[in-house]
Amino acid sequence: MDRHEISALAHADHPIAAPVSEATVGRLLGRAIRRPDAHLLDLGCGAGTWLLRALQAHPEVTAVGVDLSDAGFGRTRAAVAEFGAEDRLELSRQDVTEFRPARKADVVLSGAAYAFGELLPALDAAQEHLAENGMVLLGDCFWESEPEPAFRAEMEDGPQKYADLPATIAAIVGHGWTPVYGHVSTLEEWDEYEWCWTGSLAQWALDHPDHPDHEQALKTSAGHRDGWLNGSRGVLGFVSLLLRRTNP
Repeated sequence: MDRHEISALAHADHPIAAPVSEATVGRLLGRAIRRPDAHLLDLGCGAGTWLLRALQAHPEVTAVGVDLSDAGFGRTRAAVAEFGAEDRLELSRQDVTEFRPARKADVVLSGAAYAFGELLPALDAAQEHLAENGMVLLGDCFWESEPEPAFRAEMEDGPQKYADLPATIAAIVGHGWTPVYGHVSTLEEWDEYEWCWTGSLAQWALDHPDHPDHEQALKTSAGHRDGWLNGSRGVLGFVSLLLRRTNP
């Protein structure tokens, strides 16, 4: 079972795939979509759930989602078809770093900075696809409090490094962007997300005791739960930002 399959199972009960509530998603999208016929692009869209929410709430919006995995695409397409919006959504399995859209987007969603290596390169990529006076809806982690060295090393075992919230915002502003709205995920949002993540995966494993990936799923769930309760809870934060270019 690869990480895409694990992620699809773990997000079965929390399809947003981020520690934010449905109410927060609606509020962020409502502020980002400033014209009824806005065009959205989600770089690293996962199953396309954010775009599904946008299409449900805004009947003239069109959207394109791109992800390296198409796990969940079928479920999202079926949900969109239920309210007759299949002609307003395009989902593409592709490396986001190689994606070249046919048109610029009024809103670019970017919640997978790791796909571009770091946060600021992810913003550069978003800018390439952004229409004039467009907005980026960015989601990323930061250090809510100082992590234990071992946990920091585990989380930063790659090109992306995290900072505290003031330093994260300062880096974004220094790179030419102005935050026009933001939301810091609450502990309640984090707990709901993590209980769903670990619980959904464990539930699947317990429901499929004869599946060859049964043990792997249980072990992954338990390991993630332990890392959350003993490492990231109250330490790792998540911020969602609406950003515009300071000098368009």
